Amino acid sequence: MLHIHKNWMFKGRTLVTCLVAGALSLTMVPGAQAKKKKEAAPPPAAPREDVIKVDTNKLVWPAPPDIARIRWLKELKAEPKTAEEEAGPKKKKKSWMDKVAGVQAEQEGKKAYGRHHLMKPYGVVIDSKGRVYAADTFVGSVFIFDPEANKVTFIRNGINARFKTIIGLAIDDNDRLFVSDADLHHVCAFDPAGKVEQCFGDDVLGRPSGMAIDTENRFLYVVDINKEQVAVFDADNFKLLRNVGGPPKKLNDDSPATFTKPSNAAVDSDGNLYVTDTFNNRIQIFDADGEFISMFGKNGDGLGDFIRPKGVGIDRDGHIWVADAMQNRVQIFDKEGHLVGYFGSYGTMPGQFGLATGLYVDKKTNRVAVADQMKGRVQLFQYTTDVEAAALKAGGGLNKAATPASAPAAAAPAATPPAAIAGPGAPAAATAAPKASEPEKKK
Repeated sequence: MLHIHKNWMFKGRTLVTCLVAGALSLTMVPGAQAKKKKEAAPPPAAPREDVIKVDTNKLVWPAPPDIARIRWLKELKAEPKTAEEEAGPKKKKKSWMDKVAGVQAEQEGKKAYGRHHLMKPYGVVIDSKGRVYAADTFVGSVFIFDPEANKVTFIRNGINARFKTIIGLAIDDNDRLFVSDADLHHVCAFDPAGKVEQCFGDDVLGRPSGMAIDTENRFLYVVDINKEQVAVFDADNFKLLRNVGGPPKKLNDDSPATFTKPSNAAVDSDGNLYVTDTFNNRIQIFDADGEFISMFGKNGDGLGDFIRPKGVGIDRDGHIWVADAMQNRVQIFDKEGHLVGYFGSYGTMPGQFGLATGLYVDKKTNRVAVADQMKGRVQLFQYTTDVEAAALKAGGGLNKAATPASAPAAAAPAATPPAAIAGPGAPAAATAAPKASEPEKKK
Protein backbone atom coordinates (compact mmCIF):
# COMPACT_ATOMS: atom_id res chain seq x y z
CA MET A 1 0.00 0.00 0.00
CA LEU A 2 0.98 3.61 -0.32
CA HIS A 3 2.30 5.30 2.82
CA ILE A 4 2.28 8.94 3.76
CA HIS A 5 5.77 10.32 3.95
CA LYS A 6 6.93 13.79 4.83
CA ASN A 7 9.03 13.89 1.68
CA TRP A 8 6.22 13.03 -0.71
CA MET A 9 5.62 16.72 -1.26
CA PHE A 10 8.14 18.03 -3.76
CA LYS A 11 9.42 21.47 -2.91
CA GLY A 12 11.31 23.89 -5.11
CA ARG A 13 15.01 23.72 -4.56
CA THR A 14 16.70 26.83 -3.19
CA LEU A 15 19.87 27.85 -4.88
CA VAL A 16 22.50 29.61 -2.74
CA THR A 17 24.89 31.79 -4.65
CA CYS A 18 28.27 32.25 -3.02
CA LEU A 19 30.00 35.49 -3.83
CA VAL A 20 33.76 35.71 -3.48
CA ALA A 21 34.83 39.32 -3.16
CA GLY A 22 38.36 40.12 -4.21
CA ALA A 23 40.36 42.92 -2.74
CA LEU A 24 40.09 46.14 -4.69
CA SER A 25 43.38 47.91 -5.17
CA LEU A 26 43.25 51.71 -5.22
CA THR A 27 45.69 53.74 -7.25
CA MET A 28 46.84 56.83 -5.43
CA VAL A 29 46.79 59.98 -7.46
CA PRO A 30 49.79 62.16 -6.66
CA GLY A 31 48.76 64.98 -4.37
CA ALA A 32 45.39 63.46 -3.54
CA GLN A 33 44.24 63.93 0.08
CA ALA A 34 41.80 60.98 0.26
CA LYS A 35 41.36 57.52 -1.12
CA LYS A 36 38.73 56.89 -3.73
CA LYS A 37 35.71 55.16 -2.18
CA LYS A 38 35.20 51.57 -3.14
CA GLU A 39 32.05 51.04 -5.15
CA ALA A 40 29.63 48.51 -3.66
CA ALA A 41 29.41 45.29 -5.67
CA PRO A 42 26.04 44.93 -7.42
CA PRO A 43 23.72 42.32 -5.86
CA PRO A 44 23.79 38.93 -7.57
CA ALA A 45 21.03 38.37 -10.08
CA ALA A 46 18.32 35.98 -8.93
CA PRO A 47 18.65 32.56 -10.55
CA ARG A 48 16.37 32.26 -13.55
CA GLU A 49 13.79 29.53 -13.16
CA ASP A 50 14.29 28.38 -16.73
CA VAL A 51 17.92 27.52 -16.06
CA ILE A 52 17.42 25.78 -12.73
CA LYS A 53 18.22 22.15 -13.36
CA VAL A 54 16.48 19.26 -11.66
CA ASP A 55 17.78 15.71 -11.92
CA THR A 56 14.49 14.18 -13.02
CA ASN A 57 15.97 10.68 -12.97
CA LYS A 58 15.87 10.92 -9.18
CA LEU A 59 12.52 12.70 -8.96
CA VAL A 60 10.44 10.10 -7.10
CA TRP A 61 7.92 9.91 -4.28
CA PRO A 62 8.39 8.94 -1.51
CA ALA A 63 12.03 9.87 -1.04
CA PRO A 64 14.70 7.30 -0.11
CA PRO A 65 14.97 4.95 1.64
CA ASP A 66 11.31 4.04 0.92
CA ILE A 67 10.28 2.18 -2.22
CA ALA A 68 9.41 4.73 -4.92
CA ARG A 69 5.70 4.59 -5.74
CA ILE A 70 5.64 7.50 -8.19
CA ARG A 71 8.32 8.52 -10.67
CA TRP A 72 8.31 11.65 -12.81
CA LEU A 73 8.68 10.78 -16.49
CA LYS A 74 8.43 13.86 -18.70
CA GLU A 75 6.45 16.92 -19.62
CA LEU A 76 4.56 17.40 -22.86
CA LYS A 77 3.91 20.92 -24.08
CA ALA A 78 4.68 21.51 -27.75
CA GLU A 79 5.62 20.12 -31.11
CA PRO A 80 9.23 18.92 -31.13
CA LYS A 81 11.89 21.31 -32.35
CA THR A 82 12.98 21.08 -35.94
CA ALA A 83 16.59 20.52 -36.92
CA GLU A 84 16.83 24.23 -37.77
CA GLU A 85 15.64 25.19 -34.28
CA GLU A 86 18.04 22.77 -32.61
CA ALA A 87 20.92 24.32 -34.55
CA GLY A 88 19.82 27.81 -33.50
CA PRO A 89 19.46 30.98 -35.59
CA LYS A 90 22.29 31.80 -37.95
CA LYS A 91 24.04 35.09 -37.36
CA LYS A 92 24.57 37.36 -40.31
CA LYS A 93 28.03 38.83 -40.50
CA LYS A 94 28.19 42.59 -40.14
CA SER A 95 30.25 44.66 -42.48
CA TRP A 96 33.05 46.86 -41.14
CA MET A 97 30.84 49.90 -41.81
CA ASP A 98 28.02 48.42 -39.67
CA LYS A 99 30.47 47.70 -36.90
CA VAL A 100 31.77 51.26 -36.97
CA ALA A 101 28.23 52.66 -36.99
CA GLY A 102 27.04 50.20 -34.34
CA VAL A 103 24.29 48.88 -36.59
CA GLN A 104 22.97 45.43 -35.72
CA ALA A 105 22.40 43.06 -38.59
CA GLU A 106 18.72 42.86 -39.41
CA GLN A 107 16.89 39.98 -37.71
CA GLU A 108 20.06 38.87 -35.95
CA GLY A 109 19.20 36.47 -33.16
CA LYS A 110 15.51 36.59 -34.00
CA LYS A 111 13.60 33.77 -35.58
CA ALA A 112 9.85 33.09 -35.43
CA TYR A 113 9.14 29.41 -35.34
CA GLY A 114 5.66 28.11 -36.05
CA ARG A 115 5.52 25.35 -33.44
CA HIS A 116 2.21 24.79 -31.69
CA HIS A 117 2.31 25.00 -27.88
CA LEU A 118 -0.17 24.02 -25.23
CA MET A 119 -1.64 27.11 -23.57
CA LYS A 120 -4.54 26.07 -21.31
CA PRO A 121 -4.81 22.25 -21.28
CA TYR A 122 -7.68 20.73 -19.35
CA GLY A 123 -8.94 17.26 -20.24
CA VAL A 124 -6.32 14.51 -20.70
CA VAL A 125 -6.54 10.83 -21.68
CA ILE A 126 -4.16 8.08 -22.85
CA ASP A 127 -5.06 5.68 -25.68
CA SER A 128 -4.13 2.03 -26.23
CA LYS A 129 -0.94 3.03 -28.06
CA GLY A 130 0.29 5.17 -25.17
CA ARG A 131 -0.47 8.46 -26.93
CA VAL A 132 -1.52 11.34 -24.68
CA TYR A 133 -4.45 13.55 -25.71
CA ALA A 134 -4.86 17.04 -24.25
CA ALA A 135 -7.80 19.38 -24.87
CA ASP A 136 -6.58 22.97 -24.98
CA THR A 137 -9.35 25.46 -24.17
CA PHE A 138 -7.29 28.44 -25.41
CA VAL A 139 -5.85 27.01 -28.63
CA GLY A 140 -9.11 25.21 -29.45
CA SER A 141 -7.46 21.98 -30.58
CA VAL A 142 -6.81 18.51 -29.23
CA PHE A 143 -3.07 17.83 -29.04
CA ILE A 144 -2.07 14.18 -29.53
CA PHE A 145 1.40 13.50 -28.13
CA ASP A 146 3.31 10.34 -28.99
CA PRO A 147 6.01 10.32 -26.26
CA GLU A 148 7.92 7.39 -27.70
CA ALA A 149 8.07 8.70 -31.29
CA ASN A 150 8.48 12.33 -30.13
CA LYS A 151 5.68 13.37 -32.46
CA VAL A 152 2.59 15.56 -32.11
CA THR A 153 -0.57 15.49 -34.22
CA PHE A 154 -3.81 17.40 -33.81
CA ILE A 155 -7.57 17.45 -34.10
CA ARG A 156 -7.91 21.05 -35.25
CA ASN A 157 -10.75 23.49 -35.00
CA GLY A 158 -12.05 24.47 -38.43
CA ILE A 159 -10.16 21.65 -40.13
CA ASN A 160 -11.10 18.38 -38.43
CA ALA A 161 -14.02 19.67 -36.39
CA ARG A 162 -15.77 22.79 -35.12
CA PHE A 163 -14.77 23.72 -31.59
CA LYS A 164 -15.47 26.70 -29.38
CA THR A 165 -14.47 25.89 -25.79
CA ILE A 166 -13.30 22.29 -25.47
CA ILE A 167 -12.80 21.00 -21.94
CA GLY A 168 -13.28 17.30 -21.23
CA LEU A 169 -11.96 14.16 -22.91
CA ALA A 170 -12.86 10.49 -22.60
CA ILE A 171 -11.63 7.49 -24.57
CA ASP A 172 -12.92 3.93 -24.82
CA ASP A 173 -11.04 0.66 -25.29
CA ASN A 174 -11.36 1.00 -29.09
CA ASP A 175 -9.69 4.43 -29.03
CA ARG A 176 -12.90 6.25 -29.85
CA LEU A 177 -12.44 9.76 -28.47
CA PHE A 178 -15.13 11.95 -26.89
CA VAL A 179 -14.65 15.73 -26.64
CA SER A 180 -16.95 18.03 -24.63
CA ASP A 181 -17.50 21.62 -25.75
CA ALA A 182 -18.81 23.89 -23.00
CA ASP A 183 -19.99 26.73 -25.24
CA LEU A 184 -21.48 24.56 -27.98
CA HIS A 185 -23.25 22.52 -25.25
CA HIS A 186 -22.47 19.17 -26.80
CA VAL A 187 -20.09 16.21 -26.98
CA CYS A 188 -18.47 15.03 -30.21
CA ALA A 189 -17.35 11.45 -30.85
CA PHE A 190 -14.27 10.85 -33.05
CA ASP A 191 -13.12 7.59 -34.57
CA PRO A 192 -9.49 6.43 -34.04
CA ALA A 193 -8.47 8.30 -37.20
CA GLY A 194 -9.73 11.60 -35.75
CA LYS A 195 -12.83 11.87 -37.93
CA VAL A 196 -16.06 13.15 -36.40
CA GLU A 197 -18.71 10.45 -36.05
CA GLN A 198 -21.45 12.48 -34.38
CA CYS A 199 -22.02 15.40 -32.02
CA PHE A 200 -24.81 15.04 -29.47
CA GLY A 201 -26.31 16.37 -26.25
CA ASP A 202 -26.94 19.99 -27.22
CA ASP A 203 -30.63 19.55 -26.38
CA VAL A 204 -29.96 18.38 -22.81
CA LEU A 205 -26.55 19.70 -21.73
CA GLY A 206 -25.90 23.08 -20.15
CA ARG A 207 -22.11 23.38 -19.86
CA PRO A 208 -20.46 19.97 -20.28
CA SER A 209 -17.09 19.57 -18.61
CA GLY A 210 -15.14 16.46 -17.59
CA MET A 211 -16.15 13.00 -18.74
CA ALA A 212 -15.55 9.34 -18.00
CA ILE A 213 -16.50 6.13 -19.75
CA ASP A 214 -17.59 2.78 -18.35
CA THR A 215 -16.36 0.42 -21.08
CA GLU A 216 -18.07 -2.59 -19.50
CA ASN A 217 -21.58 -1.13 -19.27
CA ARG A 218 -21.00 1.25 -22.22
CA PHE A 219 -21.94 4.36 -20.24
CA LEU A 220 -20.53 7.78 -21.08
CA TYR A 221 -20.67 10.10 -18.07
CA VAL A 222 -20.70 13.83 -18.82
CA VAL A 223 -20.37 16.27 -15.92
CA ASP A 224 -22.60 19.31 -16.43
CA ILE A 225 -21.35 22.35 -14.51
CA ASN A 226 -24.40 24.56 -15.12
CA LYS A 227 -27.06 21.95 -14.41
CA GLU A 228 -24.96 20.55 -11.55
CA GLN A 229 -25.53 16.93 -12.43
CA VAL A 230 -23.94 14.11 -14.42
CA ALA A 231 -25.63 13.09 -17.66
CA VAL A 232 -25.37 9.40 -18.57
CA PHE A 233 -25.35 8.59 -22.29
CA ASP A 234 -25.21 5.29 -24.13
CA ALA A 235 -21.63 5.25 -25.43
CA ASP A 236 -22.68 3.58 -28.69
CA ASN A 237 -25.92 5.24 -29.80
CA PHE A 238 -25.40 8.48 -27.78
CA LYS A 239 -28.89 8.49 -26.29
CA LEU A 240 -29.43 10.03 -22.87
CA LEU A 241 -30.20 7.31 -20.32
CA ARG A 242 -30.56 9.28 -17.07
CA ASN A 243 -28.97 11.91 -14.84
CA VAL A 244 -26.98 11.31 -11.66
CA GLY A 245 -27.27 13.75 -8.75
CA GLY A 246 -28.54 17.28 -9.03
CA PRO A 247 -28.28 20.86 -7.73
CA PRO A 248 -28.90 21.75 -4.08
CA LYS A 249 -32.55 22.31 -3.20
CA LYS A 250 -31.71 25.28 -0.98
CA LEU A 251 -28.76 27.53 -0.16
CA ASN A 252 -25.84 25.75 1.53
CA ASP A 253 -27.47 22.36 0.98
CA ASP A 254 -24.65 19.83 0.72
CA SER A 255 -26.70 16.68 1.09
CA PRO A 256 -25.44 13.48 -0.57
CA ALA A 257 -26.05 13.34 -4.33
CA THR A 258 -26.23 17.13 -4.61
CA PHE A 259 -23.49 19.02 -6.47
CA THR A 260 -22.16 22.56 -6.47
CA LYS A 261 -20.22 23.14 -9.68
CA PRO A 262 -19.00 19.58 -10.27
CA SER A 263 -16.16 19.35 -12.77
CA ASN A 264 -14.74 15.87 -13.49
CA ALA A 265 -15.44 12.15 -13.24
CA ALA A 266 -13.78 8.73 -13.26
CA VAL A 267 -14.92 5.10 -13.23
CA ASP A 268 -13.34 2.19 -11.34
CA SER A 269 -13.11 -1.48 -12.33
CA ASP A 270 -16.42 -2.22 -10.58
CA GLY A 271 -18.29 0.37 -12.60
CA ASN A 272 -18.58 2.86 -9.74
CA LEU A 273 -18.65 6.55 -10.65
CA TYR A 274 -16.45 9.12 -8.87
CA VAL A 275 -17.35 12.81 -9.24
CA THR A 276 -15.35 15.85 -8.08
CA ASP A 277 -17.93 18.04 -6.37
CA THR A 278 -15.65 21.01 -6.79
CA PHE A 279 -17.28 23.83 -4.82
CA ASN A 280 -18.27 21.43 -2.04
CA ASN A 281 -14.63 20.26 -1.88
CA ARG A 282 -15.42 16.56 -1.85
CA ILE A 283 -15.55 13.39 -3.94
CA GLN A 284 -18.91 11.65 -4.32
CA ILE A 285 -19.19 7.99 -5.33
CA PHE A 286 -22.14 6.33 -7.10
CA ASP A 287 -22.80 2.82 -8.37
CA ALA A 288 -23.52 1.94 -11.99
CA ASP A 289 -27.25 2.50 -11.41
CA GLY A 290 -26.61 6.06 -10.25
CA GLU A 291 -27.26 5.35 -6.57
CA PHE A 292 -25.15 7.24 -4.04
CA ILE A 293 -22.60 5.09 -2.19
CA SER A 294 -20.34 7.40 -0.17
CA MET A 295 -18.32 10.59 -0.17
CA PHE A 296 -15.20 12.03 1.42
CA GLY A 297 -13.32 15.30 1.67
CA LYS A 298 -13.83 18.75 3.17
CA ASN A 299 -12.66 22.30 2.68
CA GLY A 300 -9.23 23.03 4.15
CA ASP A 301 -5.52 23.21 3.46
CA GLY A 302 -4.50 20.23 5.57
CA LEU A 303 -3.54 16.80 4.30
CA GLY A 304 -6.59 15.09 2.85
CA ASP A 305 -8.48 18.38 2.51
CA PHE A 306 -9.49 20.09 -0.73
CA ILE A 307 -9.60 23.59 -2.13
CA ARG A 308 -11.16 23.22 -5.59
CA PRO A 309 -10.59 19.57 -6.52
CA LYS A 310 -10.69 19.07 -10.27
CA GLY A 311 -9.19 16.03 -12.02
CA VAL A 312 -9.87 12.53 -10.67
CA GLY A 313 -8.66 9.07 -11.68
CA ILE A 314 -8.61 5.50 -10.35
CA ASP A 315 -5.52 3.32 -10.57
CA ARG A 316 -5.26 -0.46 -10.89
CA ASP A 317 -5.18 -0.92 -7.12
CA GLY A 318 -8.34 1.10 -6.61
CA HIS A 319 -6.62 4.22 -5.26
CA ILE A 320 -8.37 7.51 -5.99
CA TRP A 321 -6.12 10.26 -7.39
CA VAL A 322 -7.38 13.85 -7.09
CA ALA A 323 -5.76 16.97 -8.58
CA ASP A 324 -6.33 20.09 -6.46
CA ALA A 325 -6.30 23.24 -8.58
CA MET A 326 -5.76 25.67 -5.71
CA GLN A 327 -3.37 23.62 -3.56
CA ASN A 328 -1.28 22.61 -6.57
CA ARG A 329 -0.90 19.00 -5.54
CA VAL A 330 -2.19 15.54 -6.26
CA GLN A 331 -3.56 13.53 -3.33
CA ILE A 332 -4.14 9.79 -3.34
CA PHE A 333 -6.81 8.04 -1.28
CA ASP A 334 -7.85 4.46 -0.63
CA LYS A 335 -11.36 3.16 -1.29
CA GLU A 336 -12.55 4.30 2.12
CA GLY A 337 -11.40 7.87 1.53
CA HIS A 338 -8.26 7.73 3.70
CA LEU A 339 -5.24 9.66 2.45
CA VAL A 340 -2.38 7.33 1.52
CA GLY A 341 -0.04 9.67 -0.34
CA TYR A 342 0.44 13.07 -1.95
CA PHE A 343 2.93 15.00 -4.03
CA GLY A 344 3.36 18.38 -5.68
CA SER A 345 3.61 22.04 -4.70
CA TYR A 346 3.26 25.40 -6.42
CA GLY A 347 5.78 26.05 -9.19
CA THR A 348 6.78 25.39 -12.76
CA MET A 349 9.59 22.89 -12.25
CA PRO A 350 9.10 19.14 -12.79
CA GLY A 351 6.77 17.67 -10.19
CA GLN A 352 5.25 21.03 -9.34
CA PHE A 353 1.91 22.43 -10.48
CA GLY A 354 0.17 25.69 -11.23
CA LEU A 355 -3.58 25.24 -11.57
CA ALA A 356 -3.72 21.45 -11.99
CA THR A 357 -6.95 20.56 -13.79
CA GLY A 358 -7.37 17.32 -15.72
CA LEU A 359 -5.99 14.00 -14.46
CA TYR A 360 -6.03 10.58 -16.08
CA VAL A 361 -4.75 7.22 -14.87
CA ASP A 362 -4.01 4.60 -17.53
CA LYS A 363 -4.58 1.23 -15.89
CA LYS A 364 -2.74 -0.62 -18.67
CA THR A 365 0.60 1.16 -18.35
CA ASN A 366 0.14 2.65 -14.84
CA ARG A 367 0.98 6.05 -16.23
CA VAL A 368 -0.66 9.16 -14.81
CA ALA A 369 -1.16 12.35 -16.84
CA VAL A 370 -1.82 15.68 -15.10
CA ALA A 371 -2.73 18.87 -17.00
CA ASP A 372 -0.96 21.97 -15.67
CA GLN A 373 -2.49 25.20 -16.99
CA MET A 374 -0.07 27.76 -15.60
CA LYS A 375 2.89 26.52 -17.64
CA GLY A 376 0.81 25.03 -20.43
CA ARG A 377 1.93 21.43 -20.14
CA VAL A 378 0.95 17.88 -19.29
CA GLN A 379 3.19 16.04 -16.85
CA LEU A 380 3.56 12.26 -17.02
CA PHE A 381 4.23 10.08 -13.98
CA GLN A 382 4.80 6.34 -13.54
CA TYR A 383 2.90 4.61 -10.75
CA THR A 384 4.37 1.53 -9.05
CA THR A 385 1.50 -0.80 -8.10
CA ASP A 386 1.09 -2.57 -4.76
CA VAL A 387 2.18 -5.87 -6.29
CA GLU A 388 5.25 -4.33 -7.91
CA ALA A 389 6.19 -2.51 -4.70
CA ALA A 390 5.88 -5.71 -2.69
CA ALA A 391 8.13 -7.52 -5.17
CA LEU A 392 10.73 -4.75 -4.97
CA LYS A 393 10.64 -4.82 -1.18
CA ALA A 394 11.03 -8.59 -1.11
CA GLY A 395 13.96 -8.29 -3.49
CA GLY A 396 15.64 -5.65 -1.40
CA GLY A 397 15.04 -2.88 -3.93
CA LEU A 398 15.61 0.61 -2.54
CA ASN A 399 13.63 3.41 -4.14
CA LYS A 400 13.46 1.85 -7.57
CA ALA A 401 10.53 2.06 -9.93
CA ALA A 402 9.12 -1.19 -11.24
CA THR A 403 10.29 -0.34 -14.75
CA PRO A 404 12.65 2.14 -16.39
CA ALA A 405 11.17 5.61 -16.73
CA SER A 406 10.98 5.30 -20.53
CA ALA A 407 8.91 2.12 -20.62
CA PRO A 408 5.37 1.30 -19.48
CA ALA A 409 4.95 -0.96 -16.49
CA ALA A 410 4.14 -4.59 -17.11
CA ALA A 411 0.67 -5.84 -16.28
CA ALA A 412 0.19 -7.14 -12.78
CA PRO A 413 -2.80 -8.44 -10.85
CA ALA A 414 -4.59 -5.88 -8.71
CA ALA A 415 -4.15 -5.91 -4.97
CA THR A 416 -6.69 -4.53 -2.53
CA PRO A 417 -5.03 -2.02 -0.17
CA PRO A 418 -5.82 -2.24 3.55
CA ALA A 419 -8.33 0.22 4.96
CA ALA A 420 -5.92 1.67 7.50
CA ILE A 421 -2.84 3.71 6.68
CA ALA A 422 0.33 4.62 8.53
CA GLY A 423 1.12 8.24 9.20
CA PRO A 424 -0.68 11.46 10.11
CA GLY A 425 -3.15 13.48 8.13
CA ALA A 426 -5.80 10.91 7.28
CA PRO A 427 -9.29 12.38 6.85
CA ALA A 428 -12.34 10.77 8.39
CA ALA A 429 -13.70 7.64 6.76
CA ALA A 430 -16.11 8.03 3.88
CA THR A 431 -19.73 8.80 4.70
CA ALA A 432 -22.03 5.96 3.72
CA ALA A 433 -25.45 6.65 2.28
CA PRO A 434 -28.69 5.04 3.37
CA LYS A 435 -29.70 2.22 1.05
CA ALA A 436 -32.07 3.32 -1.66
CA SER A 437 -35.41 1.56 -1.72
CA GLU A 438 -35.27 0.59 -5.38
CA PRO A 439 -32.16 1.33 -7.47
CA GLU A 440 -32.69 2.35 -11.04
CA LYS A 441 -32.06 -0.43 -13.50
CA LYS A 442 -29.49 -0.16 -16.28
CA LYS A 443 -30.99 0.67 -19.61
